[in-house]
Parts: sequence; C-alpha cells; structure tokens
Amino acid sequence: MPQAVQSGEDRSPAAQRPTNVRLLVVIIAAATSVLLYLDRFCVSFAADYIKEDLHLTQEQVGYFLSAFFFSYALAQVPAGWLSDRFGARIMLAIYILVWSVFTAMIGAVHSFALLLLTRLACGLGQAGAYPTCASVLSKWVPFRKRGAASAWISLGGRFGGAIAPLLTAFLIVQFVPSDTPVEFQADDIKNGPRLCAKIFPGDETAADGLSGVNTDAVGRHVWSLLNEESQQVVRRGAADFEKPQLAPQDTVKLVAAMNELLASPQLYNEEAFKSANLARETLSTLSRGDDQRPLSGMKLRRFNRLLLEAGFPNEVSKLYVRGWRPVMYVYGFAGIIVAAAVWIVYRNRPEVHPWCNAAECKLIAAERPANAPSPHGKAGMIPIGRLLKSRSMWLSCLAQLGTNIGWVFLVTWFPRYLISQHNVPILQRGLMAMTPLMVGIAGMYCGGWLTDNLTRRLGVRWGRRLPMSVTRFAAAGGYGLCLWFSTFGAESAMNSPWMYVAAFSLVAFSTDMGVPAAWAFNQDVGGRYVGSILGWGNMWGNLGASFSPPIYNYFLGETPGPNQWNAMFVCCLAAFVFSGICGLGIDASTPIAPPDEVSVEEG
Repeated sequence: MPQAVQSGEDRSPAAQRPTNVRLLVVIIAAATSVLLYLDRFCVSFAADYIKEDLHLTQEQVGYFLSAFFFSYALAQVPAGWLSDRFGARIMLAIYILVWSVFTAMIGAVHSFALLLLTRLACGLGQAGAYPTCASVLSKWVPFRKRGAASAWISLGGRFGGAIAPLLTAFLIVQFVPSDTPVEFQADDIKNGPRLCAKIFPGDETAADGLSGVNTDAVGRHVWSLLNEESQQVVRRGAADFEKPQLAPQDTVKLVAAMNELLASPQLYNEEAFKSANLARETLSTLSRGDDQRPLSGMKLRRFNRLLLEAGFPNEVSKLYVRGWRPVMYVYGFAGIIVAAAVWIVYRNRPEVHPWCNAAECKLIAAERPANAPSPHGKAGMIPIGRLLKSRSMWLSCLAQLGTNIGWVFLVTWFPRYLISQHNVPILQRGLMAMTPLMVGIAGMYCGGWLTDNLTRRLGVRWGRRLPMSVTRFAAAGGYGLCLWFSTFGAESAMNSPWMYVAAFSLVAFSTDMGVPAAWAFNQDVGGRYVGSILGWGNMWGNLGASFSPPIYNYFLGETPGPNQWNAMFVCCLAAFVFSGICGLGIDASTPIAPPDEVSVEEG
C-alpha cells in the first residue's frame, strides 16, 4: 500500500519532473543571435567583391554599410513594442524572415539604389531581434537564471560575428569553380595607368595620392621582378597616370607581364606585403607554408593571383567576385530554417505550450520577486512617459552609449594600431586582433554567472548594479594599462604588442562580462514591455557605436603617432569611466512597466 501511494504521487502533475522546453527556447534564441551577427557582418567581408561587381565608389560602399545601422537604431523601440503587443512568437519569426529574405535579395540586386534599400530593410528586420529575445527570456527563464540565459544569447552574437569572416570567405571560394582560370585578361586590368603608377618607383610624384603608407612597397617589389620590356611598358603608363586607359598594345603587354608574375616563386615578400589586406586563403597558405614543400603549378599561380589582388585592390579584378551572390542566398535560406524553428518551438507563455508541463511552468514563475512586474499580458502603448521619467533607464542608456564608444575600437582600429605603432607582421596581426574578442566570449559567460549569483546574495538592485558598473571601471583600467605601457622605451618588453593585446583583452573581457547584467536589468524592470524597453536602451548603445569612428578620427587624423593614439586611449578610458559611474545609479528593483492590473492578458 505505501508503495502504491508513492507511485500515485509520482504521477501527479505537481510532483512531475519539469520538462526542459525552456532550454530549447534559449538554444533557438542563441541560434537566432548567431544568425543575426552572421548576416550583419557577412557583407563587410564581401564588400570588395560587391564594390567591384556593381562598380561602386568607396563612398557608396560606406553608405551601404552604414545604412544598416541607421535603420537598425531607429527601429529598435517600434520593433520591440510590436513584439510586446502581438507576441514574441509571431514577431520574431517575421523579423527573421524579413532580414533573411532581404539578405538573399542583396545577392540579386544590380544597382546601388536597390542595394541600399535591401540593406535598410535588413536593419529594420534585425532591429526587433534582441528586444524580442529579451522578452522571450523574461517569460521562459526563471528569475535566478536570467543572467546566464542572457549570456548565452549574447555569446551567440559574438560567435556569429567571429565566424562571419571565416564562413563568408570559405563559401565565396566554394561557389567559384575550382578550375576557374587565374590568368589575367585585358578586362581584369581595371585601371592600367594607375596600376603602372603604383609599380613604377622612379617618379614618386606619379603615384602621389594613389596609395597608402605601405602600398608602394608592393609596387617596388613587383617592379624588381619585371623584365626590361615590361618595365618600359610600366614606365610609359606611369608617365601620365590620369589617362583613362593604356594604349591597346601596352595593355596587352601589361597583361602578359602580370601573367608572368603568376608563375614567380619570388612574388611573395613579407616586408612588401605586410600591410596588404591578404585574403584568408592566402593567409592560410602562408601559415602552413613552413611545413610543406614550396608551392608550384596551379597552386602557386592561384596564390600569386590573390597576392596581386591584395597588393593592387583598386587596379585589378578579383578572382572570386562571382562568389559573393550565392553566399547571400545561403544565408537567406538559413534564416528561413531558423524562423521555422521559432514558429514550431516558441509560444508566448509557458502555460499554453503543448510540450511544457505544469512543473516547468511552476519552476519558471516561482522565483519572480513580489514587486516585479509580470512579463505576461498584451502590452498597450509604449510607456514613453515612464521611460523618460526613469532615472535608472536614462543611466542605463548613457552607460551603453559610453561603453560602445570605448569598445568599438577593438573591432575597427585595433589592427591599424598594431601596424602603425608596432609594425606587426601580417599573420601575427590577425591573431593579435582576434585574441581580445575571443577573450570577450569568456567574459560573457562569466558575466551571466556573476550577476545571477550576486542577485541571490545581495538582491536584484546590487546584483545588476555592480556588474554593470565595476566591469566598466575594469575596462577603463585596460586603457590605463595602454597609457602606462607607452611610457616605456620601444625596446622594452612592457611596450611590446603582446602587452597591448593583454590590455585590450582586459577591455573585451570586462565589457562582455557586464552585458548579461544589462540584459537582465531590462527584463527585471520591463514586465510585458521588455521588448520596448530593451529596444530603447539598445538604440542609445548603437548611437554610441555610430559616434565612435568620427571620434577616433578626430584624435588620430591621417597619420597618427604615439601622442595621437594615447589621446584616443584617454578618450576611451573616459568613456568607460563615465559608463561605470552611470552604472552605479541603476536600480533594477524599481519597475518601469505599468502596474500589472492594467494589462490585457493573452489567451
């Protein structure tokens, strides 16, 4: 009899073991975040091919890349509110479909106007992703696990951004047939006179204004490999580099000279190509070259073609320009799959999910503080008044703005700093630039654990406030280390590039460590308006990201020296200190959402 009673208790809904639908929800949200950043940054690494294929100017490419962030920032609040109003399930599926379809359409356009419109549409679609994912977490994740779940979604974004260059480069290569001829044709010489001016070393004024600091090194090296007849052709072309094209007979000879270079084992020279933007395939070949026999035949010709493309990016056509369009189609199709997964797995609340049992519903709802607003219910109008009156929300917005001003350096000018101040070789430069971002991923994971544990021990106010503040002061300390390192002599180990990598790794680790607490704060105070409220803060953070490049350029100028770099480091340090001070005033225990009793509950 006792056994029968016990067995009956095990079968009752109250004693059931909780299902794990919430884990699947978080996994799909993280996959959405991976796709979000993958689609966001893939065009940055295909930009050269897009520019050449559509005959764009560099100014047009800049407009194309920045168009996304313009629509992305402005649509944050409306997109978040739509999710609050109509439910995360349908709106997140729509957002993913919108940005994925328009990502695919980028691969189909043949004019700058359509390219710009598709990119603006991608920004509109992606604007709702993070606010909606935060809304999902507020409904599906127990209160004490919000920080960790937020960390996993943010980790997804960092992972997507990290694999975007690798995967995009790999796919572009795969979509160009392996037997594609690498030999130059007349049409591959986009600007013959300009190419000659970059190669010819005898008249410095001929190439004035045509190249960067180190690009001429490639030209001089190529000049040393040409035979006398080819040098005569280059000399004639460089005599007036403003000509629209070379004489037909000289074009033929120049093409023949370039094709001779494809078979030269001496073309690659580390000193000459140290500042060239080498393709990842080229870097991969170089990284394993010490363990293999010298390249020969087709492999050598392919390798040299990519070298010449990197050395003269605006003068010769690129071998893989045909590969970027299919890549956009692949990313678009991947988005359709993720959108379908969202529609199948998500429900707007655990109680209506057919896979979720009562025990899991109870587990999710059990630990919500008594004064915390309910995440459930259909939202009314955006609570603009409460947002504008919330001291904590304004401090959170300003903290995000300051954080991005200090952080964006890591993904923009850090490689430039390594070559400008430390003359770091190509292969080491790539590794050094990647290291802080990889360290940041570890910080993101630790940040989720930190804010959840502090919340249990100190309460929600300090559990969110301390990570959002202390991590920013720590990031400021990373820039302080950079200033300290610069006081040592150039030959000192303390002023070596790896010491700066360590300092910037501290910046990345600290910045990402505070992100989960910022996400959890929005879930704590947002109630059924989490999407709108996180969107408001995210808008300010993206404005900070858009302000960063002009601020950096103000301090650095065209040819920055140590003093200019240090001035910029001081600016970034001050931005993080400002962000840390703002973080100290944030109070996650005071709701921003309207009281629960005015909500309209969902069916």
